[in-house]
Amino acid sequence: MPAPTLSLVFPIFDEQEVLPHLLTRLDTVVADLQASTGPVEAIFVNDGSRDASWQLLNELSQTRPWMRLVNLSRNFGHQIAVTAGMHYAGGDAVVIMDADLQDPPELLPEMIRLWKGGNDVVYAVRTEREGETAFKKATASAFYKLLQSLTNVPIPADTGDFRLMDRKVVAAMNAMGEHHRFLRGMAAWVGFTQIGLPYKRDARAAGETKYPLKKMVRLAVDAIASFSQAPLKLATYMGFAVTLLSLLAIVVVIILRLTPGIRALEGQATTLIAALFIGGVQLVCIGILGEYIGRIYDEVKRRPLYLVSRTHGFDDNTAVK
Repeated sequence: MPAPTLSLVFPIFDEQEVLPHLLTRLDTVVADLQASTGPVEAIFVNDGSRDASWQLLNELSQTRPWMRLVNLSRNFGHQIAVTAGMHYAGGDAVVIMDADLQDPPELLPEMIRLWKGGNDVVYAVRTEREGETAFKKATASAFYKLLQSLTNVPIPADTGDFRLMDRKVVAAMNAMGEHHRFLRGMAAWVGFTQIGLPYKRDARAAGETKYPLKKMVRLAVDAIASFSQAPLKLATYMGFAVTLLSLLAIVVVIILRLTPGIRALEGQATTLIAALFIGGVQLVCIGILGEYIGRIYDEVKRRPLYLVSRTHGFDDNTAVK
């Protein structure tokens, strides 16, 4: 098979309900792209699914020669699964998409047009978000505002991982071996010419979200810790603030003790409150330090980002990890 012009990367985790819907829409889009753009491959990375996603992918690929399958040895997480797909992608351009059809395949022709127009990265900007709660929308907006205030990397707001990237951008990101990955931040960090493409994000076609609150918080922590040292500086500022407050408290206590008739700040309650406050600040600072030290520990072990148990549809089953 000739080298692909376009590679589509889909991370898969327990998506057996949505896969038939996805492939039905991809059939039409891929056929049009192959006629207008050139060879297309779609790489599905099974990230340790517990349902029948892997078996279903094998069945669906029998009649679709453009499908490529990568089965990871266990669940490594969404960002790592996408990274594995980028390592295996051979196209001149690579598109990251979710399988739940919230990222519409019909947007691909416009992305390709902007790419051919000289843009190295075309990222999709969500103008509407159907099927999401007001809480999720509010927290997502707050997260991007916080991230933009803490880092000098221009990470666009209201974007996800849905984007098209030129081969040189993918090569630059593949060379970044960090374990705690925030791909949309990494794509912004590498630079190159980038442009946003507004779109309406639909609700999931089937199944349940694979990003509950716990995973969203973890992703937010990864984003902030990977692209900002502000939490470490915050720990320093808190230390200075507590020290200053303690000095002021000492002066106030001396004045009160020397003033006749005032019996304030007597007993153990004040001492306990001060000790608990200072202890809480210390624990917060230790926790911040621990988060960064833990990341250093993960990196120095130099373990591979992921392990592959089997692949299907590749001429060469090797990839950079």
